[in-house]
Amino acid sequence: MNPPALDHEWLEADGLGGFAMGTAHGARTRRYHALLQVATTPPSGRFVLVNGMDVYAVTPAGKYALSTQRYAPDVFAPEGCSYIESFTHEPWPTWRFLLPDGLAIVQEIFVPRGRPASVVRWRLEGQGPVQLEVRPFFSGRDPHALQHENSAFRFDPARTPWGGWAWSPYDGVPATTVGATGDYAHDPKWYRQFHYMEETARGLDDREDLAAPGIFRLPLASSREAALVFAAPGLDAALAAELAAEPAGALAGRWAAAETARRAAFATPLHRAADAYLAKRGDGLTIIAGYPWFGDWGRDTFIALRGVCLAAGRVDEAAKILLEWAGAVSEGMLPNCFPDRDGTPEYNSVDASLWFIVAVHELKTAMGERLAPADRARLQTAAEAILHGYSQGTRYGIHADADGLLFAGAPGVQLTWMDAKVGDWVVTPRIGKPVEVQALWINALHCAADWNPDWLHLATTAEASFGERFWNEAAGCLYDVIDVNFATGTNDASIRPNQIFAAGGLPFPLLDQARTRQVVTVVEQRLLTPLGLRTLDPAHPDYRPFYRGGVLERDGAYHQGTVWPWLTAAFVEAWLRANGATPGNSQIARGRFLAPLLANLHEAGLGHISEIADGEPPHTPRGCPFQAWSVGECLWLVQFLNSAPS
Repeated sequence: MNPPALDHEWLEADGLGGFAMGTAHGARTRRYHALLQVATTPPSGRFVLVNGMDVYAVTPAGKYALSTQRYAPDVFAPEGCSYIESFTHEPWPTWRFLLPDGLAIVQEIFVPRGRPASVVRWRLEGQGPVQLEVRPFFSGRDPHALQHENSAFRFDPARTPWGGWAWSPYDGVPATTVGATGDYAHDPKWYRQFHYMEETARGLDDREDLAAPGIFRLPLASSREAALVFAAPGLDAALAAELAAEPAGALAGRWAAAETARRAAFATPLHRAADAYLAKRGDGLTIIAGYPWFGDWGRDTFIALRGVCLAAGRVDEAAKILLEWAGAVSEGMLPNCFPDRDGTPEYNSVDASLWFIVAVHELKTAMGERLAPADRARLQTAAEAILHGYSQGTRYGIHADADGLLFAGAPGVQLTWMDAKVGDWVVTPRIGKPVEVQALWINALHCAADWNPDWLHLATTAEASFGERFWNEAAGCLYDVIDVNFATGTNDASIRPNQIFAAGGLPFPLLDQARTRQVVTVVEQRLLTPLGLRTLDPAHPDYRPFYRGGVLERDGAYHQGTVWPWLTAAFVEAWLRANGATPGNSQIARGRFLAPLLANLHEAGLGHISEIADGEPPHTPRGCPFQAWSVGECLWLVQFLNSAPS
C-alpha cells in the first residue's frame, strides 16, 4: 500500500476561528498542524493546545501503529502510514488502516461546528479484541511559535466532575479537557525534535518538542466504537454543559450525527468548503482569509463574500458580516486586518473600504426589500463615511485628485492588494493612482449614487479621466499605475492583472467592448495560466517564476509573477464581454478556465483552492492551502457560468 501524499492537507474549522488540520499521510509537516487549535476571542487569540497523537492498535497478533511522526533529521517513526488502505476528506478526514492480521480499523477526525472542540473516533472492521493506546501531544502556544522542552509545562491532569481529564499547561493558556471511552495512565514524557518540513521549505524554524502526559487505553470492538473528545470548555459554557451531560462516546456520536446532517445539506462539496471560512466576530460574522495563518482581513472578506455567501444563497450571513464590519469605520477607512492578540486594527489598505461598498451594493441587489431599513441605513452610513473620507482626504495621502481619480500612497506603506513587505522593503509600492483602485473607486461612487445622486458627478468626472489617462496605446492595454510616486504624468506600463477589474469582476465595467477585447487579449497572452493570472508579465525584468525559499525570496515573488486563482473570475467575466456571452463561449469558458480551478480541489488543501501557485509549469500550488477568496471566486464563477447562456 502506498501512503497518501504528504502535501495533501485536510481542514476542519469550528466557525469560531479555531480549527484542526493535518496531512492525509498522517505526519505533521507544519507548526500549524494540530488536533485542537482554538480562538479565545473569536475569531482571534488562537492557541494550539493538542498538536497530534501517537496511536497503536494492540491485537491478538501484535501491536501496530496507526500514526506517523516525522523527527529530525529525516526519520519517520512510527510508520502507521504503511497500513493506510484509503483516505478521504469527505465528509471529514477518514482513514482506513488494513493491518497485517487482516483486521481493519477506521479512524476519523471532525470538528463540531460552533464549539472549541475536536473528536477522534475509531471503529473496528473484523473480530477483536483490540485495544487502542493513544498518547496525545500537547503544547499550549501561539500557532506561529514553537515549543521546546521546558520545566514550566504542567503534566499533571485534574479529574473533571464528569470523569474526564483536564490539563492547564501554562498560565494564560486555555485548559484542555479530554473525554475518553477508556482509561488514562499517567506517563509524562517529552517527545523531542519533531521536524516540520514545510517550515524548512519556508526558511523558518522547523523543530519542536511536545509534551506527552500519558496514555489513553480504549477498548475497541466490532460493536463498540472508541473515541476521544478534545475540548476547551473554559471558552464556552454551553460546551462545558455538554461535556458534563453525556459520556464521551455518546457525545461524539451525537455530534457526528449532527455534523453529518449539516454537511449533507450543502449543495456541493465546494459549498461545504466555503462554509469553513465563516466565523463569529462580535455579535455578527466575518470571513477567515485563509488557513492556517490568516485571520479575517477586510479586503479578503469583502472579495470572498460574493462567492462564500451570495453565490451560496447565504444572504443573511452576508448581511451579518457587512453589518459587523460597518462598525469599524475610522477616518473613512475600514481595517485591513485585526491583530491576532489585543491591539489596534491596521488601516493600511486603500482598496478594502471600496470593496466593502461594492459588497454592500451586491448584498442590496441580492436581498432587495428583505434587507431591513435599519440595516440598510447602517450600511449606507458606513459607505457614505468612506466616500467622504476618500474624497476629502484620509490616511496615507488617500484623496480624490483634481481629475476625480483617487490618489493613494506613502513611502514605506503597502496599500493595495499587492502588499508584500519585508522589513522596510515594500516590494510593489504602487504609489500614485493604481488601476484597480480607480476601477473600485468609480464603482463605489456609482454604487453610492443609487441612494445619493450627489456622488454621480464625481463618478462621471473620474470615469472620463480614467478613459483618457489609463489607456496605453502602444501596448494595447491599461497602465498599472499613473502619476507614479507623486509625479504627474508618469506611468507604470508593467503588464499586471490589476487592469482586468476595469473590464470584469465589478458591477460597472469601465471599458467598451473594443478596449475590453484588447485588454483581455494581452492578459490572456501574457498572464493567464491554468490556475489563474500571473501578477507580472514574464518578459518583465522583475519577474519571478517560482514562489519558494525564505521570507525574502518568497515575498519578493509574491506579486512579481506568482499566480493568484482568485483573479480568474474577473478575467472570465471580461473574456465573455470581449468575445460575446454566447452559449458556445460559455461552454469554452467552463472547459478552459473553470475546469483547471476545480481540478485544484484535489491538490494541496483538499476540497479547497490554494492561495497562490508558481508562475511557471507545473504551477505548483503554494501559500495558504485553504484560501477564502480562491474558493469564493471559484464558487461565484460556477454560478456565473451556470447562469450564462448555454
